[in-house]
Amino acid sequence: MTTTGSNLALVTGATSGIGRAFAERLAADGYDLVIVGRRQERLAEVAAAHPEVEVRCLAADLSTDEGIDTVAEVAATEPLTMLVNNAGVAHYMPLADLPAGKARELVNVKVLAPTLITRAAVAGMQQRGRGAIINVAGMIAFSGPAPHSQMPRRAVYAGSLAHLVAMSQTLSAELEGTGVRVEVVCPGVVATEFHERQGLDLSAVPRMSADDVVTAALRGLELGEVVCAPGVQDSTLLDTVFQADLAAFAGQSPELAGRYRRA
Repeated sequence: MTTTGSNLALVTGATSGIGRAFAERLAADGYDLVIVGRRQERLAEVAAAHPEVEVRCLAADLSTDEGIDTVAEVAATEPLTMLVNNAGVAHYMPLADLPAGKARELVNVKVLAPTLITRAAVAGMQQRGRGAIINVAGMIAFSGPAPHSQMPRRAVYAGSLAHLVAMSQTLSAELEGTGVRVEVVCPGVVATEFHERQGLDLSAVPRMSADDVVTAALRGLELGEVVCAPGVQDSTLLDTVFQADLAAFAGQSPELAGRYRRA
């Protein structure tokens, strides 16, 4: 693939929702695109809407090893300026009710795919001294302590998003000084097809637009945010969470804590 512009972005899950909003915003900003999705016809529709830039359509199923490897190869060989790991599946249900196939699909799409695609892209970005990696997670990543009465349990889904938060934070530290920025975006409920595919009717629930999520993500990069929470007005709430994380991490000792000692 030969690009005419100086910026090239790869966006997974680019045919609807947040991924499509990313593709459209980046095209408007002059990025050439590699757009990834499962359905070729929907990829072609997105590409046809943006003749002003070069758009390569890459049909791949990120729930499979073959699909992940196909996208990772492109990420490793193309001069990406930006990588947006957005593809997702929900499968909202308690772990005991989650079929093994759906659990595998969820972990592949939200954990294995962004991990391996990011790994493939990082080396080239470091060599070029610039780049941005945006991982799309969600505020459910922070819902672990919620009691059953407050939040229906979605153990694998919440865990996969929490992985993206921790990986993004740690990777950002690893890449400090290289010119490569890392951000994880954690929106709340967004008005997309995502929930409808799970048979959930959230039409009565206030929801953020996908365009607003993209606006927050790109502005968050400019602000140097590693964790971008588009719907959280008071950013000190996030700072408090992360300071508590570090305090707990620093508070460990090789000595057994007193509460675990028998009288």
